[in-house]
Amino acid sequence: MEMPPTVVNAGVGLHGINSMREVFVLPRHWQLHLYGYSARYRANGVDYDLRPGTVSLVPPGTTVEYHYQGRSEHLYVHFEMPGRRDPLVRDAGDALAVLRELLRDAVASHPASARRSDALVWAALWRVADLAGTSADVRRHPTVEAVTRHIEAHLAEPLVVADLARLAGVSHNHLTRLFREQVGETVVGHIATRRMARALHLLEASTLSVSAIAAAVGIPDLQAFNKACRKTLGASPRRLRGTP
Repeated sequence: MEMPPTVVNAGVGLHGINSMREVFVLPRHWQLHLYGYSARYRANGVDYDLRPGTVSLVPPGTTVEYHYQGRSEHLYVHFEMPGRRDPLVRDAGDALAVLRELLRDAVASHPASARRSDALVWAALWRVADLAGTSADVRRHPTVEAVTRHIEAHLAEPLVVADLARLAGVSHNHLTRLFREQVGETVVGHIATRRMARALHLLEASTLSVSAIAAAVGIPDLQAFNKACRKTLGASPRRLRGTP
């Protein structure tokens, strides 16, 4: 999330009037929602219970399904941004008031003041990122804790979900479910996220060669590393480092 989003639409969504069920996909845009109602929600086949104060962040191409209980309003922003992750659904908790204010201001600013709206949504996204981290830390399952520590210590090495599951003494499916619930992404997605986060840090804060950084984060093939940087971070390694 090193590059700001570009907001394409923002407003107050009103649902549950003509139909109690909706299914849709936004092929090219992220979705950030702050809910003021209770409903059942499914994203990429994973079920969640929405409550007033729940926030969701969903990447492009994700199939989402809502089951409303009546008139339902939420603040929403649809935006473009480099990178990808699994859907994230969290209780906003103590961040609710700040998130609500940021999103209301973003809705009021769009489209007349596009840059202001982009900046407000970027601030909201950082709040959601902090929320995701603290929520995971508070309720983290011992298995998830052990596997994430192993991943951090072995990013330069090949990491296979089946091997991590055996190391933790659980099934592949159980480990995947735990990560979706507590980390907000799959094991594979988490590994990719951590590799790119470390790569970005090394590109910006060290003088290591690009090939050395690629090897240090477990993607020694330079073509694959370049592709991963462009897909996740939005630019090539040289561009991220600020060199021509």
